[in-house]
Amino acid sequence: MALIKYSRPNVDLHSKNFSDVLDEFFNESLNYHRDSFMPSVDISETETEFEVSVALPGMNKEDINVDLDNGRLSISGERKLEQEEEGKNYHRVESKFGSFNRSFQLPDSIDEESIEAKYENGILNITIAKREEKVKKQIKIN
Repeated sequence: MALIKYSRPNVDLHSKNFSDVLDEFFNESLNYHRDSFMPSVDISETETEFEVSVALPGMNKEDINVDLDNGRLSISGERKLEQEEEGKNYHRVESKFGSFNRSFQLPDSIDEESIEAKYENGILNITIAKREEKVKKQIKIN
């Protein structure tokens, strides 16, 4: 078997800040040793709600926990490594496995009773409505 130098796909070091490269290096090395991973999260806002999307491919919704406590949204779970099959040799495993926990402090303007979570096609989508009295109003000037 020949050894081939591995280069990570989609990594362009020239377009990154030096501090970003260092952060990525140290965060990845720490996560590797702790049997954990950090899923990608996108948070957006509309006039009426906050939207949180978490990339969790290959997981079952039963293995994901979503909690809201005192305005802090916590998303946790565990992705388990499949059992090795007899006669199957892995040459490379780039998928991340282990436990994860992400937490975000939400603003006071949310309606805690309105939180909804849906898991579809490996993406966890969480929507949290804003309270009506806190929604930004446009004031017309006479």
